[in-house]
This record gives sequence, structure tokens and C-alpha cells, in this order.
Amino acid sequence: MARNIQSLERAAAMLRLLAGGERRLGLSDIASALGLAKGTAHGILRTLQQEGFVEQDDASGRYQLGAELLRLGTTYLDVHELRARALVWTDDLARSSGESVHLGVLHQQGVLIVHHVFRPDDSRQVLEIGAMQPLHSTALGKVLSAYDPVAHSEALEADRKPFTDRTVCDLEDFERLLDVTRARGYAADVEETWEGVASVAAPIHDRRRMPVGAVGITGAVERLCRDGELRPELIAAVRDCARAVSRDLGAARF
Repeated sequence: MARNIQSLERAAAMLRLLAGGERRLGLSDIASALGLAKGTAHGILRTLQQEGFVEQDDASGRYQLGAELLRLGTTYLDVHELRARALVWTDDLARSSGESVHLGVLHQQGVLIVHHVFRPDDSRQVLEIGAMQPLHSTALGKVLSAYDPVAHSEALEADRKPFTDRTVCDLEDFERLLDVTRARGYAADVEETWEGVASVAAPIHDRRRMPVGAVGITGAVERLCRDGELRPELIAAVRDCARAVSRDLGAARF
């Protein structure tokens, strides 16, 4: 059996201690509660402080949970709330469009698929929850890059490699594409990531009007496109779904 790393166990115990009971604790209190020498406890606290997981009050010298840990916790909750709010609407979108539906969020310079509704037919399909998609070529990725400043920076810094001869890799061309995405309220991917596959996606906003994800449909080009263009009724359905989820998250004017 693999052995646990003692320093990580102690750091986790320290964070749990700070998360309960008093809001702030002194070094002696933390060391005593965890059965650690003060020097050991101080070393762990210093590392956690450098990473933003713990903060020290200048006046009292006491420690409390840091903003970075709270941010990570909020992100976790936001993703789960997003998925919960989107369940009914994404099911409806799959039924009305006849295509598979993906819900994605920004994660590590890409799009993490957090929910996937199968295309409503008898074809063999693979569940893609947990899969990653590129920011620069997929409809979900382009929507996030257009509306989320962090995703935008990630997309510019990432290696925008070509997946097909349609993939937009040049920086200026990519920026123009994001301008178009913002102007029309949705993003398209017609054989930019996978040959024969098209997708369309729209942004989801929360109560603070911040972009928290994107929803889109994906399917064969011959089904999603007509005369070389995405079918307008499918674009409208995706945008309606995104607005509905945004409203459920508390966003106004959606």
C-alpha cells in the first residue's frame, strides 16, 4: 500500500482546523491542537501562506484561511451549481436539436466538459464528462475566450496548433474571430477541430454577469449546416438554452 505524505496530511489537518471553530488561531494554538512542534507548524503555515491558502493578521499574528483557498472552494461550488441548473435545459436542447449537448468551463488552458447529454437516437456514443477541449478551435472554447478575460489570456498564451486546415491559429485572425463571437453572441466550429464535425456554443453568465461556462451542441456537418452555414434554428436553440441557464443562475436581462 502506498504511504501517505506526512507533510501533506499535516497541511490538510491544519486547513481543516482553521476552517472550523475560531476564525483566527495563533501558532501555539495550531501546534497544540495538532500535536506538532512550533517550528514544524510554523514551516507548514509559512508554505501555505506563500501559496495564498493561509493569511496572517498583521496586528495579532493569528492565522486564518486565505483568499486562494476560498476562491478554489467557490469555483468548485460554482461548477456544481452550474451543472445542476443546466440539467433540465440541456436535456431539452438535446431533444429539440436532435444533437449531443456539452457544458464546459475553463480549466488549465482548455475547456473541461462537466456535463454531456447524448444525442437522442440509438447510435453508439461515449460519455465525455471530464474530457478536455482546446480553447482556440472549439465553439465552447471560443465562447469562453471571447467572454472570460482569464480564458482569453490562456488562449493567447497557449499553443494554437492546427487540427484541420480550417483551424484559426494566427493571433490577429483569432482576435477578429473573438470580436465576431462577442458581436453575435455565439461561436461556431465547422470542421476546425474534427473533420466532418460542427458545433455551436453560447455563453452562460451568473448573477454577477460573469461568464461561468458555455453550452453547445455538436454533430455531423451535414446535420448542423445548410448551404455551408450553421442552421439558424439551431443557433437560436443554443442561445435560448444559455439564456435560460443564466436566468436560473440569477443573471438579469437574459
